[in-house]
Amino acid sequence: DRTPPTAPTGLRVTPDGSRAAALRWSPARDDTRVTAYDVYQADTRVHTVPGTATDARLTGLRPGTAYAFTVRARDAAENSSPDSNAVDLTTAPAPGAPANTAPTDLTATAAKGGEITLTWTPPKTGAPVTHHELHLNGRFTTTVVWGTAPPPGRATYAFPVTDPPGTRYTVTLRARLPDGTWGDFSAPRTVVVR
Repeated sequence: DRTPPTAPTGLRVTPDGSRAAALRWSPARDDTRVTAYDVYQADTRVHTVPGTATDARLTGLRPGTAYAFTVRARDAAENSSPDSNAVDLTTAPAPGAPANTAPTDLTATAAKGGEITLTWTPPKTGAPVTHHELHLNGRFTTTVVWGTAPPPGRATYAFPVTDPPGTRYTVTLRARLPDGTWGDFSAPRTVVVR
């Protein structure tokens, strides 16, 4: 069997307090049968449920943290489906903690020739956000500086990459806050070089 299952569809997430979340999705199809569903946080598998299940409960999350989840179906031959749609979740902050300051609605798209374009909504901080820090695969890569005035509404930034097609990156951003400190990280996005 070399045919992978179809991607699960309709993934949705519901917070369960500040340290857990419930995921639900519509089942995938396979020419034999789906034996498992794997839950991924960014590009790391964090949970597995049997192929008869269409829900999962994740525990051990951190309060006030942005997450992105996808689900893949797997068959008996270990073929994995494409990713489901991605869902974001920001867990509730711990009592007395400040509000989350992560950029939201991050998208990452790859163009042929090795360019990646990011778009996002900067956090509301009470002042213009002029600096964002870009991390690839958990490592600092560059600081995006707008100069005198950041663009209104959604921000966009494109950058070249030299890795070969098929290379996967996990992208996160955080904003510099008015007090000069760095805010919370965005939910991660995975992008594949074309």
